[in-house]
Amino acid sequence: MEKRTETPTRANCRRLAEIPLSRRTALALGTAASLAIAANTPGIAVATGSGGGLEPVNDFDELRQRWQDYILGVAGLGVPSPAVAQRYRSLSSYATWAYGQADHYPDPGDDIWSDLAMRGPQPANITTTYRRILKITTAWATPSTDQYQDDEMERTLVRWYRYMIDSWYHAGAEHPGNWWFWEIGIPRVLGDLTLLLQNSLAQSDIDDALEALRSFTPDPNRIVVSGYPSTGANRAEKILACLLRGVAGESPQDMSLARDALLDTEGDGENGLLSYSTSGDGFYLDGSYIHHLYIPYAGSYGKAALAAVAPAIMLIEGTQWDLPIHLLRPILNSPGRTFAPFIWNGRMMETVRGRTVAREHERDYNDTWGTAEAVMLLAQHVPEPFHSRYQAHAKAWLSRCSEGYNPTSTSDLRRAEDLLQDDSVEPTTEQPGHVQYNAQERMVHRGDGWAFTVATSSERIGRYGWGNGENRFGWHQGDGASYLYVESDHGQFADDYWPTVDPYRLPGTTASLAEREPGPSSGTPVPRAANRWGGGVELARRWGTAGMDLTNDLGDLRAKKSWFLLDDSIVAVGSGIVVTGPGAETTIENRSFPAGAAPGLVVDGDPIAVGDSTGLDAPRWAHLDGVAGYVLLGTYAARASVAERSGSWYDINIGGDTAGSRTVQTRTYATLSLTHPSGTGGDRYRYMILPGASEATTREHASSTTTEVLRDDPRAHVVRAVRGARWFLFAHVFDAVDDGLVRADHPCAVLASWTRWGVRIAVSDPSRSDSQVSIGITLPDPYPKPSFADRRLTVTPAGKDVEIVADLDGAEGASFEAALNA
Repeated sequence: MEKRTETPTRANCRRLAEIPLSRRTALALGTAASLAIAANTPGIAVATGSGGGLEPVNDFDELRQRWQDYILGVAGLGVPSPAVAQRYRSLSSYATWAYGQADHYPDPGDDIWSDLAMRGPQPANITTTYRRILKITTAWATPSTDQYQDDEMERTLVRWYRYMIDSWYHAGAEHPGNWWFWEIGIPRVLGDLTLLLQNSLAQSDIDDALEALRSFTPDPNRIVVSGYPSTGANRAEKILACLLRGVAGESPQDMSLARDALLDTEGDGENGLLSYSTSGDGFYLDGSYIHHLYIPYAGSYGKAALAAVAPAIMLIEGTQWDLPIHLLRPILNSPGRTFAPFIWNGRMMETVRGRTVAREHERDYNDTWGTAEAVMLLAQHVPEPFHSRYQAHAKAWLSRCSEGYNPTSTSDLRRAEDLLQDDSVEPTTEQPGHVQYNAQERMVHRGDGWAFTVATSSERIGRYGWGNGENRFGWHQGDGASYLYVESDHGQFADDYWPTVDPYRLPGTTASLAEREPGPSSGTPVPRAANRWGGGVELARRWGTAGMDLTNDLGDLRAKKSWFLLDDSIVAVGSGIVVTGPGAETTIENRSFPAGAAPGLVVDGDPIAVGDSTGLDAPRWAHLDGVAGYVLLGTYAARASVAERSGSWYDINIGGDTAGSRTVQTRTYATLSLTHPSGTGGDRYRYMILPGASEATTREHASSTTTEVLRDDPRAHVVRAVRGARWFLFAHVFDAVDDGLVRADHPCAVLASWTRWGVRIAVSDPSRSDSQVSIGITLPDPYPKPSFADRRLTVTPAGKDVEIVADLDGAEGASFEAALNA
């Protein structure tokens, strides 16, 4: 066990601000300048490009002060801004309340707070108790609070520190409930607490804490309770906790253990944060982030991974454990590649938030703020061009969010204030386009003032994230749940949507109406689908598709489902719908409005009043004021309604430390759906969504022939569209077809766009089942001159027909393009 050689004082703890230049500035000056700066900074390592020449760090006081400055955000502050001053007042007010409600002299087994029973059905309350102690400690350690350096409070904090170790978190203690609290949650909080109180603690206190930490999480590479490797965000958080105990215990061994876990030097390269994953958890080369092996989770676990790695990089910067910049590529690329496409006007899209959608206190904007905070911190410790890119992203995310920013910490607030006031930083803009993520079967499509995304599932990607009492009614979130974001309604999915929406009628889904049981209250199982076909194709990062071969997990419904994405619209096609259960519905729209509102839902010119639920024989079009127009491209039985729905966050989340409140929320929902009765066999649907369109534009499209569904049988979906001088041909081939405008001998996805001057074509295999696919496409005009083709594509034009042989061995669903000229 590492022993501290001396007790540091505040006088000899140098602040991070005294280091002359950051890594970014040093790198800009070149290697020689970097070495000269480091050589003149006591206790800081010198790292050469070859990885040699490292000098040991002897000054753990520097790292301790560095972390205290990070937690408190007071280094070099000067006169606090009004927002910072208000944060001090809020922190002080909270500490006054919490301290006043606490038992200052708890006996063994007692609770410090009566509302946080640590023994019994909620062992998560041990972690929550630690968090409350940490918040009071933060107030005690922060100048300008009423609690700052209060002697009586200091004695109480030390007493609580010892009590929690002695009674609840010591080597050999029982650890009921979720392993996460014991191996990640408490270690991180206890690390912060130790470094804030270290000057007040006896060496024996610190030794006891370190013994407990090393007992519960001895190795950040592994989950102790299961013996499995730790991955993704779990590994990142374990690494950060290991670094903190390394600083608290002045242990080079712990510091090296954490650094090596980042690099995965003890593993196969699949579990580290600094290598791209090819299966399971982590960041993927195409920007995907997966957690729990099968769930797209950038908005939650991906954010948590970044939020742990960023301060870890800050903490080891300039030390002998520092990492060369080229090793950080998966992290460096993630702000633009993994996160930015899924952040729309400061809102993290639901399709990558997993079970987090059911957390009352973690809305879509909270996840964006957490991502922005990690990116702002990282920007201070990386060179160009990453530094400027990160600032532009973070400024856009914070400035465009319609919710008032609520920072995680004072240091986050300070960075945000500096960035938002810096006129030299131009925020990134919301540009139209399409991004396909084949590894996680997600896509993001942006039009002018709107965005759209779909959640599909397959044998590779789970239906939805649930577990630990969270997201109890998320059954259909991976069955084609679609999310339309429009300028008139930024907060659609954050404003009590999930506790009030009908979980059987999520937009985009074709779902059985069979009554379901809530998800489990413990564990994190991931229900997966049986289908192989799931994903889509992307062309020119402008247009794309999404689709799936759906068999629901009850086994009472099957359907082929497609979405084809244009500049102004989404065309949805379904076929082969077989219902053996009590009935099903395809939900076109289910939009939330404030309670008591009267949404302007009109079907074929007739308004649907609040309280109406109307069966429709063959509607042609519908319009929802401020949202979109909807055009039915066929004759179907439908239903429209406007009704209030109520529910509480506790209904959908009973988790140990995330349970929602029991307060009943009420929203008004405008719903438009297509009905599929029990016994349906071979049903189909075709409809078009026109985001932001007026009622007049919707009526015009209903009588137009610019969008045609040419095929919607169980084997393939084919759509032809004309937009101005540009034509499009979309196709999803679920099984071999040898007739029509698109032919293929194996499953595939095809997208062609042409003008009089040329045609561009993209192909993919969302089933990932064949190494070679032969595709035939018939175009309206001959394009005899191939101008380029991906090396995987062999393109042969013959008049109006184009033959493509696609070698997709190992392509993992990715898209490949070719072009021909007239």
